[in-house]
Amino acid sequence: MKATKYIIKLSDRERAELEKHIKSKAKKVKEASRTRAKIILYLDVNGTNPLSAEETAKKVKRHLENIYLIRKQYINEGIERIINRKKREMPPVPAKVTGEVEAHIIAAACSKPPEGKSRWTMQMIADKMILDGVIESISDTTVQRTLKKRNISLI
Repeated sequence: MKATKYIIKLSDRERAELEKHIKSKAKKVKEASRTRAKIILYLDVNGTNPLSAEETAKKVKRHLENIYLIRKQYINEGIERIINRKKREMPPVPAKVTGEVEAHIIAAACSKPPEGKSRWTMQMIADKMILDGVIESISDTTVQRTLKKRNISLI
């Protein structure tokens, strides 16, 4: 057996916290989070029956590399990172409709419709936003979602 760089030694308080997390019936506690907690408990050398990484992988039905990553993550980032997911700093795709664009959409929806039209349509508002240079491209669905968010109806 090779010596490991990341050895987990839990305190009684940490062990109790992980066990409580595993037994929690709360819906917000995801199964993946419970599995990560179990992995740390199984690898704890201060525990009653510590398992090797290979034994832990078999027991929780996860790939061995996954066990190594979770162990490293616990050592480097602590118990909180094992229990809770990391919050995103920013969404994967930045929001297309900013406050300024939203204001222009609402202003157009509340204004008088173009000559010869009885009311604005979502597509007409989207086209107006592009023609006015407010935004490079926008769909009628995005316009609808923006107006719905503000409880504005075109009827």
